Amino acid sequence: MQFGWLTLALSPSPEEDEARIEQQIEQVCYAEKLGFSDVWLTEHYFTGESVYNDSLLFASALAVKTSRIRIGFAVVQMPFHHPVRLAVQLALLDNLSHGRIDVGIGKGTVYNEYEFVGHGLRSHDSRERMEEAVEILERAWREAPLTYDGKFYKVHVPELRPRPVQRPGPPLWRSVISPGSFTECGKLGVPILTARLPVPRIKERWALYQAGLQAGGHDQATQDRLLAQSALWRNVYVAESDAQAEDELAALLTETRHHMMHVREAYNPPDFEPGPETLNPWTDPKVSDGEAIPYVLSTGSLYGSPPRVREQVAELAEVGVRHLLCQTGFGAMSHEQNLASMRRFGEHVMPAFRPT
Repeated sequence: MQFGWLTLALSPSPEEDEARIEQQIEQVCYAEKLGFSDVWLTEHYFTGESVYNDSLLFASALAVKTSRIRIGFAVVQMPFHHPVRLAVQLALLDNLSHGRIDVGIGKGTVYNEYEFVGHGLRSHDSRERMEEAVEILERAWREAPLTYDGKFYKVHVPELRPRPVQRPGPPLWRSVISPGSFTECGKLGVPILTARLPVPRIKERWALYQAGLQAGGHDQATQDRLLAQSALWRNVYVAESDAQAEDELAALLTETRHHMMHVREAYNPPDFEPGPETLNPWTDPKVSDGEAIPYVLSTGSLYGSPPRVREQVAELAEVGVRHLLCQTGFGAMSHEQNLASMRRFGEHVMPAFRPT
């Protein structure tokens, strides 16, 4: 199994931002040392989540601080980026990292409308904006010159420089959750990320993706590569005992949820409500912590002592997961606590799933 590391940690105050950013760089370097194959950066603004905010600029620091680990985005919120500028930045990152960039793309947060407002936008046309931007992004890496005349963007680019190291460009990944999205991405031959998917649903979703790959006419080598890359995101916390891990992770998740609900209540405009189809016990403010925390522990988390977490990872392997993204930081968790959990996972869980 391949293990990735994902960062979505909170800096609780502006005074701590500098230290927290430096700590996240240290955590990525430690992830590389422990043998994680890839690191994934999130993109959120204005309230302390993803404390670096600008994942592209942060990735440039990681590109020169690391040598092996791949650097991915989960995800780039496409409406917040001009596609030509994004194409240039990603091409430069691919050069700085010597071809280690993976790009998850999305239409933007479905919960934090204040992020759109902060960029002078609203989310109603975010899918259209993303579709135009993705087309420009892909064509800019392939075509010279490029002329594009769309609803949101009208550009003429003589030639994109530097060219990406990976040709025609860094892989573009999609974040998926609905059954139809798995099939569609399979047909297109697009690598996928998925999050809080319960274990009983994983095997059927992977089968839908494989059916899409076959329907898309992709050769067997491509199918095998994309199935191996397909990534499942989980919260991961390893402590000395099962009880300690559950108590500490539940407290960290509760703190995270309180922050999340507070900023949405405080900053989302009054005319905005997330679509009911996007809500679950973790994201629905009407649901109590007493229901939300057990839900996220059971559907989105691996936690406990090293032996218990090994069993949980083995359960995922049995249903076809071969690429696990591990979020090890939650809320305002301390740097030392995060490193200790990472060390236990890297030294006592990961080796059991490496080829012998």
